[in-house]
Amino acid sequence: MTVLRSGIPDTVPGRSLNLCERGIAAVFAGELLPGEAVGVELNLPLAQDSFRTRAVVRYQNRLRCGLEFVGLSSDQQSAIRDWVKEARAEVVTEVAAGPGVATRVVGDRMAVEKIADDKRGYDSGGFNGGSGGSGRPKKKRRNWMAWLAGLLVLVAIGAGVFWWRWNQGWAELESGSKNEAIAAAGKPQAQVPAEVMQKLLVHRVEPVYPAQARQARLEGIIALDIIVGRDGSVISMKALNGPDVLARAAMDALRWWKFEPYRVNGDPAVVETTVAVEFKR
Repeated sequence: MTVLRSGIPDTVPGRSLNLCERGIAAVFAGELLPGEAVGVELNLPLAQDSFRTRAVVRYQNRLRCGLEFVGLSSDQQSAIRDWVKEARAEVVTEVAAGPGVATRVVGDRMAVEKIADDKRGYDSGGFNGGSGGSGRPKKKRRNWMAWLAGLLVLVAIGAGVFWWRWNQGWAELESGSKNEAIAAAGKPQAQVPAEVMQKLLVHRVEPVYPAQARQARLEGIIALDIIVGRDGSVISMKALNGPDVLARAAMDALRWWKFEPYRVNGDPAVVETTVAVEFKR
């Protein structure tokens, strides 16, 4: 850097700390004053030629100064941008290694990227002023979180498959039990009139009027053909008429009906009969 004082040019060497196309931060072997106009000669690493430009001192703290370029040509701006973006060579980075100790690393582009990765990776300890712990790199944290998310997805899928298979198995078991009960009961031994079986009814559950049917203003009497087992329970039923929504509601109630056993020659028998369930708003 060249500064003009009392009409006499004074050359002051310095070392850059930060550089962009608008200015430079550097340490100089001499004090400067904010507002002073100076001449700067830059020697970019890997660049064939140095270039000169004018600058104004905008910041000063002891030997550290911030200079703003004045009249930098487009070629010079392009040269700085290209160097910052592409070269990244001969960069000196100071990394804190402990109280009162500093490690200076000088390297090429790969070294600079590795240093940047290390500084990004040690937020919780060591390099970035943490408590001195080992610190887990962010990349590893992201991988760990991705692995955990994948595991949770697999667990959810496995739970869904398990629930579906369990539900299917239960439905098959329930259906098989009903079929076995019907098969064990055998064919109905008698066709009993509805009014006779009505007198044997000991437990009746009223059907729930479906909200869907109520909104649609559905009414009527659902006739069902049922088979009553030797113990008086309804083991099979079939709706003979009516809308499906009302028929399903009637059958849901009939599952809980209970009759006194109908007897043939003094013995409980499996019988078939007809019942009617009325739905009225």
